[in-house]
Amino acid sequence: MIDQATKEKILDAVRIEEVIGDFVSLRRRGANYLGLCPFHQDKNPSMSVSSTKGIFKCFSCGKAGTAVSFVMEHEHLTYPEALRYLAKKYNIEIVEKEESAEEIAGRMRHESLQIVTEYAQKYYQDVLWNTDTGRAIGLSYFRERKFTDETIRKFGLGYAAGRQHELYKDALQKGYKREYLIDTGLCVERDNGDLADRFFDRVMFPIYSVSGRVIAFGGRVLDDSKPKYVNTSATPAFKKSKNLFALNYAKNTDAGYFILCEGYMDVISINQAGFENVVATLGTALTPEQARIMAQYAIDGEIND
Repeated sequence: MIDQATKEKILDAVRIEEVIGDFVSLRRRGANYLGLCPFHQDKNPSMSVSSTKGIFKCFSCGKAGTAVSFVMEHEHLTYPEALRYLAKKYNIEIVEKEESAEEIAGRMRHESLQIVTEYAQKYYQDVLWNTDTGRAIGLSYFRERKFTDETIRKFGLGYAAGRQHELYKDALQKGYKREYLIDTGLCVERDNGDLADRFFDRVMFPIYSVSGRVIAFGGRVLDDSKPKYVNTSATPAFKKSKNLFALNYAKNTDAGYFILCEGYMDVISINQAGFENVVATLGTALTPEQARIMAQYAIDGEIND
């Protein structure tokens, strides 16, 4: 069994356009890449590869997934075999270990929390685009800030409605467990045992891991109430001091350095202007861990503030 730290190291190192580019000729088209889909008789390029989101999708046959799932499908490999293939490609040493029952339970819990977090991002995004309140308040706010619809979708922005039980009720109805809603920081437990949404009446900014998975959220009020921003509290997948907003986009540039901003809005505006090598801290001063992360991905080790 490949240990969890090695898995995360592999997934963080992967650049999906490089992986798929080993099998398919890709051409840049805007922010994405296009190529002939290898999973059906494709005569016109119908497969789109997003380096920022770390996913591919064929708009003809419907195949979609990550770099790992592409390798699994194309090379007929199991998940561990695909990880070993990618580890070899990126010169990462595989560390194997036998999982204990406790470690298996911890891994399964971690995956469950990830699934709930990804559900929440889709939920907030759906509220933004497909409800009257979301469009009138959240979408209008983003457009007033001169964000294009393409940028709003690129960053997966959303809206949390004004009532404090909207996500909680929807999540329970869809079968997500109460304990996971608490442990992901999406809900808080009141003294009487009732749950309430942590985020309400706020525009929502998903925070992605370096490999492009949603791991947390920042929520901003649209009036003068305090606090202006609320972030997800610490979870097994998220520590503010060890993450940077938009690093999943910035790491794929060839600039060789990062532009460090104060907040989400600055990052998104600069990114939209064509500079993707921009990141922000998450409501804290720059930490040594964040500086090391930037130095790791900056070609010349340079960090500009």
